[in-house]
Amino acid sequence: MIEVWYTLVDSIFPFSWVEFDFMKNALLAVLLVSPIFGFLGTIVVNNNMAFFSDAIGHAALTGIAIGVVLGLGDPLWAMLIFAAVLAIGITWTRHKTGASVDTVIGVFFSTTVALGVVILSRGGGFNRYSNYLIGDLLSISPQELTLLAFALLVVLLFWGLFFNRLFLTSINQAVARSRGVNVYVVEMLFSVLLAMFVTISIQWIGILIINALLILPAASARNLAVNMRSYHFLAVVISIVAGLAGLFLSYHWGTATGATIVLCIFVLYLGTIAWKTVSSRWNKYGSRTDRIKSSPDHKAG
Repeated sequence: MIEVWYTLVDSIFPFSWVEFDFMKNALLAVLLVSPIFGFLGTIVVNNNMAFFSDAIGHAALTGIAIGVVLGLGDPLWAMLIFAAVLAIGITWTRHKTGASVDTVIGVFFSTTVALGVVILSRGGGFNRYSNYLIGDLLSISPQELTLLAFALLVVLLFWGLFFNRLFLTSINQAVARSRGVNVYVVEMLFSVLLAMFVTISIQWIGILIINALLILPAASARNLAVNMRSYHFLAVVISIVAGLAGLFLSYHWGTATGATIVLCIFVLYLGTIAWKTVSSRWNKYGSRTDRIKSSPDHKAG
């Protein structure tokens, strides 16, 4: 299957970088991961969960530490299990205690990061796994691309089944409950899904910047969208465009791919702010002009 992709890229893109298989893998990774960031980011922004995804990303250090203690060559499974447990713990504690989201996440965030650093530094493995802080998208393998494709399929399936309930919950939980939505279950499922994807992506994107890839596309789309449908569509489009631009620029500049993608999204974000500001002023000017034209004094004149 991967050979078909290689042939397709060779026939479409007349660029020098297509001769490298690692760039073809990275290109496919961007096309697979960007829609996921776009979709999940919209709910993260709507539900004010930016701190949650950041906590999950940084808590991956503890998952790595657990994998080291267990003697696992690849700590991914330990990271996934720990991320799921952490997501469940945060959601359960928030619902049971009634504490604010920031407070609960802050408690779990600081504690788990500290635990991970202590274990890794004690075992002398901190430097060995420091590459997770920055990530390396160019190192992704065909087998890992299969994992990303499966993740995209799961997210799309989840969206089809739960989006209406997620959207209603993000707007007003009381209304959602009155319409039969189990808010606790919906939030728990989304939290676990988000934790799984963030954890899977860390090794290619990096702990330090993965949260930006979730937040910035959705925040940019929010400045342009006129309804929920356009909000999701624009978030995905912005994520893909910035991902492709960042990949190509990082190749020519010799810079970290994930960080370059984040900078590209930030430039787009600034552009959406400028567009929103200009549009708002233009609309106000148009409304003011219409009021003047419809005023009695203007008509009399």
